[in-house]
Amino acid sequence: MSSHRYVAEYDDEEDYQEYGEYEQQQPKDPRRPYEDVESYEPYEPFEDDLGSEDPRAGRGVRRVLSGAGGLILTPVALGLLSWGGLRQQMLIQATLSTQRDVLSISLLAGGGILLLAVGLLGALSATGPILGGLVWGVAPGVAAAAVPEWGFRLMKYLPQNDVTYGVTSWLFIGGLLGTGFLLVGAGLASRLARRRR
Repeated sequence: MSSHRYVAEYDDEEDYQEYGEYEQQQPKDPRRPYEDVESYEPYEPFEDDLGSEDPRAGRGVRRVLSGAGGLILTPVALGLLSWGGLRQQMLIQATLSTQRDVLSISLLAGGGILLLAVGLLGALSATGPILGGLVWGVAPGVAAAAVPEWGFRLMKYLPQNDVTYGVTSWLFIGGLLGTGFLLVGAGLASRLARRRR
């Protein structure tokens, strides 16, 4: 029984394909790097629906809030300032006293803070400072300067207390007129600044 010995010879050249048998790949165009990628939907810019809202819609609400705040807060602020000023005049200036009146200081500070709040209403709308300044400052100040009798008649209808006396003093020395013009100026300044944006 004969045995045959098989020797397998491998040639490196036979194990690999020739270079020409490989599929020739074309170089990619650097301007089109994604040609072999599956198709995709083109990008569409996002449309924001909020931009379609009318900006004038909330403007009326801001005007109403600012106007109501100006009409309500301005007389309260002026009343506190005039009352505190009258107490300061009576307790310190008239008696030449050097003692501090805590109530007078509190009234003056509270009135000043409320006037600051009226001025800040101009951030919502210029209606608040302008309306409060015209109604409670400019109009009575001009009326008292032009026809002083109106001021005395008006005081007769108000309750006779320290607040009324303080307001009367502010009215005839021009305090209400000056405060009214300051509020109107603050409102006009806020309106002009808003238009320049």
